[in-house]
Amino acid sequence: MSKDKGIKQVIDNRKARHDYHIKETMEAGLVLVGTEVKSLRMGKGNLKDAYATVKNGEVWINNFHISPYEKGNRFNHDPLRPKKLLLHKSEINRLIGLTKEKGYTLIPLKIYFKNGKAKVELAVAVGKKLYDKRADIAARDAKRDIERALKDKGRY
Repeated sequence: MSKDKGIKQVIDNRKARHDYHIKETMEAGLVLVGTEVKSLRMGKGNLKDAYATVKNGEVWINNFHISPYEKGNRFNHDPLRPKKLLLHKSEINRLIGLTKEKGYTLIPLKIYFKNGKAKVELAVAVGKKLYDKRADIAARDAKRDIERALKDKGRY
């Protein structure tokens, strides 16, 4: 839950921050069908392998898995169906320019509801190399060790 009124975070893509250098983020609306909304409100979605592409002047999110709604029977949706993102034309043109640069890709970071509307936090990112990931892990471990040492120092 976020502190802002009207915002309820549903799904977070934690792996994205480990695998990519995030250059910038933006908010986009998400086009969903009825049972997808109900499943998302219950937290039944997976952004792990999701990515976004620009096709024919529209932005689509692929490999975003939303589990079928248990009580949806015949009205259920295809879990991996591509979902359209709602952005202004100028934002789409900017994303087209950024993704044409070598190595840049569009990654969804989180899905949340804002004033009843499904939103995606979309990131322009560059993939990390293995040594970058190792360096991040080493820095995180060093920071944790320093915090432990300072905490233990205060006890005596």
